[in-house]
Amino acid sequence: MANVPITIACGNYDRTKAIIDGRVKVEGCDVNYLPLYPEEIFHRLFKFQEFDVAEMSFSSYIRTVAAGTSDYIGIPAFVSRLFRHSGIYVREGAGIAKPEDLRGKRIGVPEYQITAVVWMRGMLQHEYGVKPSEIHWRNGGQEEAGRHERTPLKPIPGLDLKPLEPHQTLVNMLREGELDALFTARGPSSFLRGEPHIKRLFPDIRATEMAYYKKTKLFPVMHLVGIRKSLVKQHPWLATSIYKAFQEAKALAMIDLLDVNALMVTLPWLVAEAGATQEVMGKDFWRYGVDESRHEIEALCQYLHEQGLTDRKVSVDELFVPATTDMSKV
Repeated sequence: MANVPITIACGNYDRTKAIIDGRVKVEGCDVNYLPLYPEEIFHRLFKFQEFDVAEMSFSSYIRTVAAGTSDYIGIPAFVSRLFRHSGIYVREGAGIAKPEDLRGKRIGVPEYQITAVVWMRGMLQHEYGVKPSEIHWRNGGQEEAGRHERTPLKPIPGLDLKPLEPHQTLVNMLREGELDALFTARGPSSFLRGEPHIKRLFPDIRATEMAYYKKTKLFPVMHLVGIRKSLVKQHPWLATSIYKAFQEAKALAMIDLLDVNALMVTLPWLVAEAGATQEVMGKDFWRYGVDESRHEIEALCQYLHEQGLTDRKVSVDELFVPATTDMSKV
């Protein structure tokens, strides 16, 4: 039987490197791997459905499942996970010293629905008591004007959400005092340049995020892998083969993190940092699998519904190919 040709669009991560360089094969497949940035993948995936298998924004995917419009179904390889306290930036002089001070402020977001911002709002509400309805939201391009929501966004009752004018950007509006804060996944150019008007809300990111994990046991999931439903119907074995390959590639990346013979990443205390992370979060701190990550997935589904981004609370098990949630064991 000839191999099935598939195109995979996914980030160039250490945990996917073994698929990219061919050390890990996808059983029964000839793979064309496109190492693209998430923003490009998501735009091409949700607008044009270009790829057979792709990294997907978890929030956008859940929204399409809730609406019954998804052409893809999930595989529980969570290629992007990130604590998001570091993504909250505030303007010097805006009177924001603690999370509760964000109440009543003008906050810019690249898109209201992106996963990182959903997690930030969920954290703000559940850890600090500040609801999305207590904030004035403005959405649009962070660095370039003209960005829009990637999937349609219906009006949310009680929410003040307005798009930027065609010529405006979030970075410039914060600089000019038209915004008080930014919630964003990508570091603003003004912050990276060290401009004095912008700073992070949480100055000690590592300590803050570690305390959050110890309290909640949440390591936020940002992106998963998706596969065309039509491919799963045509080749029922395919999703499991892809999942196994992503698992194997991640396992090889974890070995590299702990290799004391020759450091695989350009950080002098890489092994010590990996060991310290394991002490807090366990050996498999970057977990794949539905049951292994059910706590985080349920939280994200809850936040999306609470924030008016889904009409119903999506259940965890409807998000994934069933064969990937019930794997054989030796």
